[in-house]
Amino acid sequence: MSGLWFTELQTKNFGITMKVKKTLQTEKTEYQMLEMVETEEWGNMLLLDGMVMTSQKDEFVYHEMMAHVPLFTHPKPEEVLVVGGGDGGVIREILKHPEVKKATLVEIDGKVIESAKRFLPEIAGKLDDPRVEVKVADGFKHIAESENRYDVILVDSTEPIGPAVQLFTKGFYAGIANALKEDGLFVAQTDNPWFKGDLIRKIFADVKEIFPITRLYTANVPTYPSGLWTFTLGSKKYDPLKVEKDRFYPVDTKYYTEKYHFASFVLPKFVEDLTK
Repeated sequence: MSGLWFTELQTKNFGITMKVKKTLQTEKTEYQMLEMVETEEWGNMLLLDGMVMTSQKDEFVYHEMMAHVPLFTHPKPEEVLVVGGGDGGVIREILKHPEVKKATLVEIDGKVIESAKRFLPEIAGKLDDPRVEVKVADGFKHIAESENRYDVILVDSTEPIGPAVQLFTKGFYAGIANALKEDGLFVAQTDNPWFKGDLIRKIFADVKEIFPITRLYTANVPTYPSGLWTFTLGSKKYDPLKVEKDRFYPVDTKYYTEKYHFASFVLPKFVEDLTK
C-alpha cells in the first residue's frame, strides 16, 4: 500500500480517500482484517476490515465525546466498563475523572490492543494504568454475565458487521440495563445519519423502550465517512441536559467543553427526526 491512496467506501457510490505513506502492519486475526497504516494527512491509522477506526490526528474527538458526556452526566461514576475500544482512547479519557475507581476494558480481539500499544502509544498509553483491567473477551457475554455492577457502560464498537453485529441489538441494550446499577447509564456509538439513518432510528427506538431517558448527540469526526457521527445515551436516572454547573471541573481536552456538552444535543432537523 506504500505511496498509494486508500479509500473506505460508505456506499458503492461514496467513500473517503487518503494517501498512505507506508503499511506498518497487515494481519488476519481470528475476527477481522487488521491493518495499521501511516498516512500523509492523519498520521498512523488503524483499519479493521477496511474501515477507519482511529487516527493520530483526529482521535481525540471521538474518544472525548464518548467518555466525557456520560461521565459528567453521572454524579459518581466509580465503576466504568468499555466494550470494544481496544485502541485505548476511551480508557485514556475515562481516567481523567478522579471519581473513577476502576475502568474495565473488554475487547474481543487482543491483536487490536497489541497493535495500538505498538503504533498508537499516545492513544493506548493508559491501558497499563493500575485503575484499568483489560480483558480479551466477548463483550456481549461479559454484559450478560454482569448484574447491577457498573455505573457507566460505553460501547465503543466497530460498525455493525462481523463480531460487532450483536452489539446493535435490543437484547444487548436490555443486557446493558441489567448490568448497570439502579442509577446507571450507557453510551454507544451509533454511526452516521447521512447513510445509516435507519440504523440510528432503530437503535434509538430500542433504547427508548428500555431506558426512561434516551438522548442522541453528535460530534464531527473527519476521518469517518460523512464526518457527522452520532452517539446514543440511555440513562436510568440522570439526564445529560440537566447536569448542574457545579458538576463540571477542568479536564484536559481538545474538543469537549462544558458548553459543547449541551450543544452536542442540538440536532439538525433531519437527525432529530430519527428520534421520533
